[in-house]
Amino acid sequence: MKIIRPYFIIEDSIDGEEILRRIERAGRTAYKSEHKITPDSAKKFVKMILDLGHESVIEHEKVTVRVICDRGISHEIVRHRIASYTQESTRFCNYSKGRFGNEITVIKPCFWDDGSKEYKIWRDAMENAERAYMELIKLGAKPEEARSVLPNSLKTEIVITMNLREWRHFFKLRTSKRAHPQMREVATSLLQAFKEKIPVIFDDIGD
Repeated sequence: MKIIRPYFIIEDSIDGEEILRRIERAGRTAYKSEHKITPDSAKKFVKMILDLGHESVIEHEKVTVRVICDRGISHEIVRHRIASYTQESTRFCNYSKGRFGNEITVIKPCFWDDGSKEYKIWRDAMENAERAYMELIKLGAKPEEARSVLPNSLKTEIVITMNLREWRHFFKLRTSKRAHPQMREVATSLLQAFKEKIPVIFDDIGD
């Protein structure tokens, strides 16, 4: 059994300044004010439309991210409706095969220290789940049948595409202190990466 921490990969090559310029070109259509576009007008324009609440304009731009997390957290992610998802399938992935290392991979809980009693109970449960899964496969069970014993902590990969307005909504909910700790673990670091890559759009969220 392999234990890993969650992480993400931004699949798109992001040019944040160009994204703002495209949003400005789209947004100025409403006012027919394209003549006001200058080399440095995009940031000011995008901030203005966000301050006014005209967020439909930023729906013209999207970002795709690959998130590696546990299946419990992936179930929360897919609650966001305005998005496209492709996820690692426990129906078709046979973790007893060599390409998976003949083992399951699980996500380490961020809320228990390695030496704690809680962590030991969790780890024992994961090892038992792996053992049961492998035994079922050896008995001839299909992966879609054997997956019944797999835990929420099982590692999954989910590719997510959202427009920028939906990403804003995602981050407002999922970086909140009321969000699940493992969701915040992923969402807060992803939000920081978005802030670094795309000016203005996410500056008012978090912190």
